[in-house]
Amino acid sequence: MPPGSRFAWHTHPRHQLAWAVTGVLEVIAEAGTWILPPTRALWIPAGVAHETVASGATTMRTLYVHPDECPITWRAPQPVAASKLLADLIEHLGDGALAPPQRARAEAVLLDLLEPVAVASIEVAMPTDERALDVARALIADPADSRSLEEWGREVGASARTLTRAFLAGTGIPFSRWRTALRLRSALPRLAAGEPIGTVAPKVGYETPSAFVAAFRRETGLTPGAYFR
Repeated sequence: MPPGSRFAWHTHPRHQLAWAVTGVLEVIAEAGTWILPPTRALWIPAGVAHETVASGATTMRTLYVHPDECPITWRAPQPVAASKLLADLIEHLGDGALAPPQRARAEAVLLDLLEPVAVASIEVAMPTDERALDVARALIADPADSRSLEEWGREVGASARTLTRAFLAGTGIPFSRWRTALRLRSALPRLAAGEPIGTVAPKVGYETPSAFVAAFRRETGLTPGAYFR
């Protein structure tokens, strides 16, 4: 998958296990968005609508499991650890020449290996007011844009007070905290791909790496290094 390519919103009649051999996958569903470096795969239950995006040049492997033959009952997407053995089994099960008994045995081992992993989430809800939504979309396109709500108000035709109320009502948090969450969320694919913090920080609106790390710790309770470990 070239950088930025995507499989638009869709569902599958079978469970799916999505994994990036190289690069970083971003999977978006109603329940949230997951950033998946090669150390993580995502179990996507049958029927769950989702979109898959390549944050950079990415090689994706995916497996499908029939619900009637699966002991796993997760109802929402679940990130799992992608161990070396799991990766080898994914490659093995990708062989179309496997006989049904071989496939059943390998699939049983793979399902037994799926180990849920805890995630420290950075959620970015969108406002519902159209003018606030215009601001949000512009900041998604350029997280480093540091304009104030007064300046944004002149751009979208609303007062700063109106935008302040709209962000709080639509997202549940003040605009300043929403913008911080957006900046950190925008940084995750870059960090997962191995970009150094000194390169990522200015791209998402922080003048220094230390300012970025401090904001990251305030939001998640972890430094970026601990987050990805």
